[in-house]
Amino acid sequence: MSRRRVLVVWCPDWPVVAAMAEDATIEDTTPVVVLAANAVVACNEAARAEGVRRGMRRRDAQSRCPELRLVDHHPDRDARVFEPVLVAVEELRPGVAPLRPGLLAVHAPGRFYGGEESAGALIAERLVGAGVWDCRIGVADDLFTAEQAARRAGPQETVVVEAGGAAAFLRDLPVGVIDDDEVAGLLRRLGLRTLGDFAQLGGDDVQARFGGYGAKVHRLARGEDAARLGARTPPPDLECQIRFEPPLDTVEAVSFSVRQTADRFVAQLAARGLVCTEVLVEAECDHEVASSRVWAHSRWFSAADLVDRVHWQLRGQLRGTSGVTRPVELVRFVPDTVEPAGAHAAALWGGGTDERVERVVARVQGMLGPHAVTVPAVQGGRAPADRQALVTWGERPVGLRPVELPWPGSLPPPAPVRIFAEPRPVVVVDDRGQLVWVSERGVVSAPPARFRRASPPAPAGRSRRRPAAGDQDGLGDDWRPISAWSGPWPVEELWWENPASWVARFQIVTVDGHAWLMTCADDGWWVEAGYD
Repeated sequence: MSRRRVLVVWCPDWPVVAAMAEDATIEDTTPVVVLAANAVVACNEAARAEGVRRGMRRRDAQSRCPELRLVDHHPDRDARVFEPVLVAVEELRPGVAPLRPGLLAVHAPGRFYGGEESAGALIAERLVGAGVWDCRIGVADDLFTAEQAARRAGPQETVVVEAGGAAAFLRDLPVGVIDDDEVAGLLRRLGLRTLGDFAQLGGDDVQARFGGYGAKVHRLARGEDAARLGARTPPPDLECQIRFEPPLDTVEAVSFSVRQTADRFVAQLAARGLVCTEVLVEAECDHEVASSRVWAHSRWFSAADLVDRVHWQLRGQLRGTSGVTRPVELVRFVPDTVEPAGAHAAALWGGGTDERVERVVARVQGMLGPHAVTVPAVQGGRAPADRQALVTWGERPVGLRPVELPWPGSLPPPAPVRIFAEPRPVVVVDDRGQLVWVSERGVVSAPPARFRRASPPAPAGRSRRRPAAGDQDGLGDDWRPISAWSGPWPVEELWWENPASWVARFQIVTVDGHAWLMTCADDGWWVEAGYD
């Protein structure tokens, strides 16, 4: 019995495509790279035209293309944007196996659509209708050969490898197509430049020299891939909607009418052991979406929470002088993020955010926008101010610098309690009243004896401001004697932009028991934070 043929759909540069799909400010002609750990994981054709390549370091990529648009890598975003592609193919041929975002496989629906090339053309047409312009399709006896065929197809084209022709098709391909740089490099060092050269070796010799993994790669090179497709089960349709006939023209009427739909939405999630933490609420007027917004919750949405969001959204976006500007004919709830209910179970002794606080915050977001309310988060960095980040209330922090990475020059614990948004200028003198300074070699001119607040004009090129009279920073205007100090710790940052930029940090304790984190730079002394 012959094996079923495999059809592979490849969408090149998918991390870039996903980033551009969620950021309307990125134009098609803009050179874009997606970065992970300061290395390029994907780039578009405009960036490749400037010499940027995958695996290149960030600094090298920017040196080749200064106008490069940098985007952080988010695998969740790639998978989320790829979901409509899976759905579009599933509508034509069930049993789709997602290999990774941008690459999927399915058993080739040859005769049903009039041949494999016709099936590939139909799938390409459906994907173009879904907004995916660059899709390439390959058909072969096995998964590996079908993927290589797709990679050699043009945009919206299909390359079909005839039955039994996998070995001949793979013969002239370079060993670099193997998705393992270590194995490919070893084969090159052994003088094996193409898959045909590798396939000519005996199976027993390959097993003895390369082991089981090498034998598997050898079978791929011979067109004998025995991998089976792991077809996914299509996710259930969890969205709920209600249509109003006739359309409703007041926010209160819409909010009252969606209560049962909200109950049904939450109940069907609960029946599957799920809760929704992010939901898309859409309202249609005159057969078009007039209001659309994704709401986030710090825990999970109840039916009452959904009704509140509908009320606030319509008031904030469709409100006119007397209610909504157009009658609302449909409201739709689409789960954007669902999680297991067990992950959000109440703690034994309670805890979490007060529900009343959440409702007030969500209402403020409804009136002022989702980014109007932020909460602090900790990220990696050297200076105390660099470790702070503000995250939108109810959303997961993304794009933060990892805390666990080594940060040379960072402060040792304990961390300061109060960090000033704008460093306070101070004057630090020794016992003779002379200004204390630090040389470029880290030598202190004299032990600091006392300090007080200073109010000099902000030097050019530094974002300093004069503290207001009502600033409650605890510094005061009188001289404060110093009882103990430690430092200096010289720190050089951004030396490639400003070679003369340097700072030296001090920890200073006054006689009243207060401790301060100060920096001495080429433009004076500044208080960065306080230890309370």
